[in-house]
Amino acid sequence: MMRRDGQGPIAGGPVRRTGKSALTPGLWAWRLHVLWANLCRMKKLLAAIVGLVLSVPVGAAAHPHVFIDATIEVIFDATGRAEALRIGWTYDSLFSMTYVAEMGLDPDFDGVLTAEEEASLAGFDMDWHEDFAGDTYALLGEVPVGLSAPLEPTAAYRDGSLVSTHLRRLSAPVAPLGADLVVQVYDPSFYTSYLIAQTPVLTGGEGCRVQVYEPDRAAADARLEAAMQELAGSADAETEFPAIGAAYAEEARIACGP
Repeated sequence: MMRRDGQGPIAGGPVRRTGKSALTPGLWAWRLHVLWANLCRMKKLLAAIVGLVLSVPVGAAAHPHVFIDATIEVIFDATGRAEALRIGWTYDSLFSMTYVAEMGLDPDFDGVLTAEEEASLAGFDMDWHEDFAGDTYALLGEVPVGLSAPLEPTAAYRDGSLVSTHLRRLSAPVAPLGADLVVQVYDPSFYTSYLIAQTPVLTGGEGCRVQVYEPDRAAADARLEAAMQELAGSADAETEFPAIGAAYAEEARIACGP
């Protein structure tokens, strides 16, 4: 892990986002294969990129399938304890356009929904299975902190991307004194890739500070590529894909006090 500002590594290996993708050529091929699979369902977009996609080698179990920019707001109570997280998800444009098209929204593909169409999006990604953790994990130091089911969901379609937010209450308020409050975003199955898109917001946390840390992407990519090679040609590649999403986890660390 390394701080987003690059001012010092911590245990886990130094990697800092540079603005360039860390995906290897092989992983780019898998990502473009995902593009092909989804665009086949959107005939109006297919013609523009068919030549590019047909040149990509096809393999089994392309991961990730969905790309999300995440935002985090940590909400503190009047005593300075963190009591809730507001999580925002901005979906990649390909997933967003595919979903909107399948729902029969935006039939003219102008990227603008009517008020009624946008209202129908409310809660579109909040129908969670009972054991789904919401791809968000909280810890106080190394101790897991429980999170509620999603509350106060919102959804919109902006600039070609689906954007949603929801609130998760901590099982009990915590004071990040002596031990950091850690908020991680990742999908264990790596079906979805998450990036913390901007510095998290601290609401009501006077004297608190936050820093975003990134994983060792080279090591994570090596694990992913090895997994794909092992599963190449497998008929059950999707169900057998290893749970390596934690290797790509980004996290925000919140500390209060001196």
